[in-house]
Amino acid sequence: MKKLALILAAATAFTACSVNYEKTKSGFQYKIIKGKGGDSLKPGQFMKFDLIYKVNVNGKDSVLNSTYGKFPAYSGIDTGARANYSFMEVLPKCTVGDSIVFNLSVDTLKKLGAIPEYNKTFPRGGQIHGSVKILKVFKDEAAIKADYEAEMEATKKKEVDALEQYLAKKGVKAQKTKNGAFVEIEVAGDQALKADSGKQVTMMYKGYLQEDNKKVFDTNMDSSKHHTDPLVFVVGTGQVIPGWDEAVPYFGKGGKGKIYVPSLLGYGPRGAGADIPPYANLVFDVEIKDVTVAPPPAPQAAMPPPPAPGQHH
Repeated sequence: MKKLALILAAATAFTACSVNYEKTKSGFQYKIIKGKGGDSLKPGQFMKFDLIYKVNVNGKDSVLNSTYGKFPAYSGIDTGARANYSFMEVLPKCTVGDSIVFNLSVDTLKKLGAIPEYNKTFPRGGQIHGSVKILKVFKDEAAIKADYEAEMEATKKKEVDALEQYLAKKGVKAQKTKNGAFVEIEVAGDQALKADSGKQVTMMYKGYLQEDNKKVFDTNMDSSKHHTDPLVFVVGTGQVIPGWDEAVPYFGKGGKGKIYVPSLLGYGPRGAGADIPPYANLVFDVEIKDVTVAPPPAPQAAMPPPPAPGQHH
């Protein structure tokens, strides 16, 4: 996967054959690599951490997900039954700065219902190797919320700066939206019919990954993805990714261009489906076919009046 060498250099080095694992009652295999002895971790607290998951298929490791060098993960600390067969089981043995390397059996995860079906990514007999580095612990939700928001702003700035540098290097002249999407206008379209917030837009699009502009993950501009109907949505209402809500108003009816979306204005750390990995910056070719007044929202069903005293329904 992309930047694999960087990810693996940042993560704790581990392989199934070189780690002397301990084992919990649930069968979870782990080894704690001690840090400098920070604060201890207790159930009911919250933590910030980096993690990496790799799956071993036919003797080769592939990265499933990694937060190293990206946005860290946050979670409550739960060592109850739901934590069985996960790194949560051993957190009370850890302090801030420690790392946990672990090994999971695909067959056991299938038996527990964590994996619905075997497939190419999770084959029968497969192994998942993971590493978690504990970065911080918080005693209450206010503290974790403040840290999360600070990390989010820092990560957004880092992503937007990197995307701006990428566009400058490519010689792309694009306008920057409020939160850091970029709009390259090829045809501005009818300025009397701007695709402003609250307007209904009919749009054609083609989306691909910034780092692999030959890999189209979705489009309605041709039949390659088996749908060619125009996309219809109301701008600014959250019906589409935030990067679109911010960028589409730069066009009028008949407008054409490209929208460059940093991951946190797209699908972020979750990604989307098999074709959009976590933390992927996206590029869209777009064409605004029509701009109209949005239809009124569907009326809410009226609640029946309460029964009068003495009446029963």
